[in-house]
Amino acid sequence: MENRSGDMYSLSVGNRHLNELAAPGPVETLSHYGGQGSERNLRRSSNGDESQDEFMNLNELAAPSPVDNPEEHHRYRHEFLEEQHLEENRESIGLRNFIDLEQSKELPPAPPEFAPGIQSDQRPGVTAKIVLELSILSYLILFSILGALARLGLQVLTSYPGAPIPTSVVWANVGGSLIMGYLSEDRQLFKMHIRREDLSSGLKAESSEDSSNTATPPNQDRSYDSGTPEEIQTRDAKDHMTRKKTIPLYIGLTTGFCGSFTSFSSFIRDVFLQLANQPLAVKSRIEVSEDIVRGGGENTMAVIAIIFLTVGLCISALKIGAHLAIILGNIDGSLPSWLTSKVFDRFIVLSASCVWIGAIIMAVWPPDDKWRGQVLFAIIFAPVGTILRFYASVHLNGVIASFPLGTFSVNVFGTAVLGMSWDLQRASFGGMVGGGKIGCQVLQGVQDGFCGCLTTVSTWVLELVGLKRMHAYVYGGLSTAISLAFLVVIMGTLLWSRGFESPACVL
Repeated sequence: MENRSGDMYSLSVGNRHLNELAAPGPVETLSHYGGQGSERNLRRSSNGDESQDEFMNLNELAAPSPVDNPEEHHRYRHEFLEEQHLEENRESIGLRNFIDLEQSKELPPAPPEFAPGIQSDQRPGVTAKIVLELSILSYLILFSILGALARLGLQVLTSYPGAPIPTSVVWANVGGSLIMGYLSEDRQLFKMHIRREDLSSGLKAESSEDSSNTATPPNQDRSYDSGTPEEIQTRDAKDHMTRKKTIPLYIGLTTGFCGSFTSFSSFIRDVFLQLANQPLAVKSRIEVSEDIVRGGGENTMAVIAIIFLTVGLCISALKIGAHLAIILGNIDGSLPSWLTSKVFDRFIVLSASCVWIGAIIMAVWPPDDKWRGQVLFAIIFAPVGTILRFYASVHLNGVIASFPLGTFSVNVFGTAVLGMSWDLQRASFGGMVGGGKIGCQVLQGVQDGFCGCLTTVSTWVLELVGLKRMHAYVYGGLSTAISLAFLVVIMGTLLWSRGFESPACVL
């Protein structure tokens, strides 16, 4: 699973493009490597190539801090997501060249500062990588279920007569973005997972030996504690961000819970319903008035209102969450490293699969209650969507530095699948609408579970804040426009030809 020495995690290279893990300053800082002034500490992986974060393309952990305060520039320095990926790629190449020399016996084993807490004879093997992957997937399964349940519950709570906002999913998107902002900036929750003495102990041991017996990369500054207090504080912050993103629990909270709590496909669905002057997807518990008939221009204004309202509130929530993390940064209360590595990781591996299998077994005899039936099928499909989004981010987000292709792909694809499920749920087949009650509940589970967890707003707004301005406008505009275009074609074709039938499982 993970290579630990002093309760430290180490991830391999396969997931290095996970942008949730590629945030500025999320790698350890023992000075620069290769003469380029980089403050990152490069670590070796289990196969001897590189262990710079396997999940660096997971944008929940890759994006820069949403807070940029010039007065605290030494601590909160805004870096763009594009530059972050390019710098990580350069460092990855530099480390690979160093490892190649080491394996060819031209250099002795890498000194401790290149792998803090990891000795050359303690490289994790294939089994450790498999266990680590299993642990991360287990966290994603459990937190995707919790995120989907939180989203459905919040939708019910915020769907009431006279609600000031016509789309209930906006509050789930705001809540997930708020938590994402807090986690991306927080330096307290996982504070005990990194200890500066672990990083500097190897340097102190090496200082007593003859420098000719130790090979270090060019321009490697061996004094970790040197520099001004502000520089040391900056390095400490980077050390913490590096260690935090290698913890499976942190990946579960950001990619799993926040990504599943928010739903980009539901957001675009509500935009289309406003465009087509259709009733809300989640209706209030008591209907107090007839549906209002609007003109074309009024529909356009409603669409603009939903888009600006959702994006604006979510970006604001992201920044407020980051501010809360800074305000609460001096409050003592962090998770011990032994608790997450030896208790949580092992418990999650067992419990996550049991919860998922239990939901599948219960769905064999779906309850009569509509709400419970919707929740069960959403739980079944939720982990599938989250895991697919996870691997799409890992393999696609690093392809184009200025355009997170992984998040874009799952958001567009998930929106298209939601549109098809919506049509099947409201189309008549042989006199039966949407396959009857059970078929309707399954399709609703696909929309709320699979599509809701496959698509994400929290990561999307984190990327918008992290990208350069023009790149952010292009990325955000294309994501919204293409997804809405898919729904206009998919849902509009049925609506404007035959109309939507009333589904058999509407709450």
